[in-house]
Amino acid sequence: MNKTRQPQAALKTVSAAVLVSALLLSACSNGGNEGAASPKQDAEGGKTTLNIMTQSSALAPADPNEKLIFKRLEEKTNVHINWKNFTRDVFVEKRNLAMASGDLPDAIFDAGYGDYELLKLAKDGAIIPLNELIETQMPNLKKVLEEAPAYKSMMTAPDGNIYAFPWIEELGSGKERIQAVDAVPWINVEWLKKLGLDMPKTTGELKKALIAFKTQDPNGNGQADEIPLSFINKPGAEDLVFLFASFGLGENPDHAVVTNDGKVVFTPAEEDYKNAVKYIHELYEEGLIDVEAYTQDWSTYLAKGKDQKYGLYFSWDKSNITGANDSYDVMPPVAGPSGEINVTRTNALGFHRGRTVVTSTNRNLEATAKWMDQMYDPIQSVQNNWGTYGDETQQNIFEFDEASNSLKHLPLNGTAPVELREKTSVAGPLAILDSYYGKFTTVPDDAKERLRIVKEVMVPHMKAENVMPSVFNSIDELDALTTIETDLFAYVLRMRTEWYQNGKIDEQWDDYLKELDRLGLPKWMEIKQAGYDRATQK
Repeated sequence: MNKTRQPQAALKTVSAAVLVSALLLSACSNGGNEGAASPKQDAEGGKTTLNIMTQSSALAPADPNEKLIFKRLEEKTNVHINWKNFTRDVFVEKRNLAMASGDLPDAIFDAGYGDYELLKLAKDGAIIPLNELIETQMPNLKKVLEEAPAYKSMMTAPDGNIYAFPWIEELGSGKERIQAVDAVPWINVEWLKKLGLDMPKTTGELKKALIAFKTQDPNGNGQADEIPLSFINKPGAEDLVFLFASFGLGENPDHAVVTNDGKVVFTPAEEDYKNAVKYIHELYEEGLIDVEAYTQDWSTYLAKGKDQKYGLYFSWDKSNITGANDSYDVMPPVAGPSGEINVTRTNALGFHRGRTVVTSTNRNLEATAKWMDQMYDPIQSVQNNWGTYGDETQQNIFEFDEASNSLKHLPLNGTAPVELREKTSVAGPLAILDSYYGKFTTVPDDAKERLRIVKEVMVPHMKAENVMPSVFNSIDELDALTTIETDLFAYVLRMRTEWYQNGKIDEQWDDYLKELDRLGLPKWMEIKQAGYDRATQK
């Protein structure tokens, strides 16, 4: 298992939702049929055809039907999918335009919708409730929800309806779940060894090591081309905020940390956050930070990683950036100025509500439900998530044991896990429960190593007993949250980036806190705390 580059649950702009809402009115008032191609029976073979929109990696075939997973599924279900597929960089725009135009597909697979979008689309009549379809036509999904009933509550909107098929991925539990930490710091241990340095144990020692990486030519080529520290300056596994926990509560992509007495904290308003930002500025002042860190994308980050230019970087799995070699190893969490060591637990990974929706123009709901239900067959879910077996045209991630009806992970042989998955997996809705390992599939080697890192390196320093659960807020709450977060989160990132470079956080802190309040932080805190209390008091 490794983390795919999925959209995180997501801040979505109000303007997009308003556009969808406004343009849907005419389509929905006419039953939503104008311009929509209805499913039909193929003249040859009696197959049902469904029109489905999706997204995929640029590494994958442009036509998803070329993927062996979907070829097998068509043979099994007698359902042919007429795909409208877009690469991830343009998918959200194309998805929103399609929904706004009223020329709707039958479903959107791997839709990536946030909660606010789901409820707005449902309110506007663009997507339908799925409760009855799940109950009457989807035995595989029902079985998942019987084994893990908490997910049914998480899928269900405050109005009692289920509007999307979810993505569920378990491995481990509690503090030891594989998603308990998002970003992992990877340090160049070859450079440490060459320069006679020990693994850093404090923020001070880390700074000294990075200075040595910059000034002492650890790659031995006589050029000052080493990059002591690199990251991607936005929420995700490539951000450097793992280091913030050395100064206190730490930071999360959604800016929420829950204290041990159940209080939701907005981390960028905390004093320890300010101290962490000041530390990053110290590194910037020494010229230790990659000059492209504030603007680079995944491909740029990856290219430099493959060239082994980094002293320290952040990622879910080093194999995806610098390869499955011994040049880099995990850097254990370092103690901050107080001497305390902390690892911030990441919130609500391993579950996404809005993975696939069915539109109101769909005229073959039974066939759609039965096809979607196959996604929750354990063997199908495992392939959706990782890739498949028996493909004679490219590297396989599994071999299939027919006797035990199980999939065994094959060695990657140096291939980056994320690259192989993006070529062959199909994402979309799925469920992989903890009970599936050893029964329907094996634990991949990269996941075994990550579980070891989490258990042995991270868990001993996780001070938090609570995390923010996956709360399904009401549409009124989501309307407020979306409006607030659009400006609030952008402001936080902008100011953090400026302070990394100009170091003026002390002088500007009081005005910054006032601006957070003006942008709606008190209301945000109220909604988040109420959601946490509801979710944990059930």
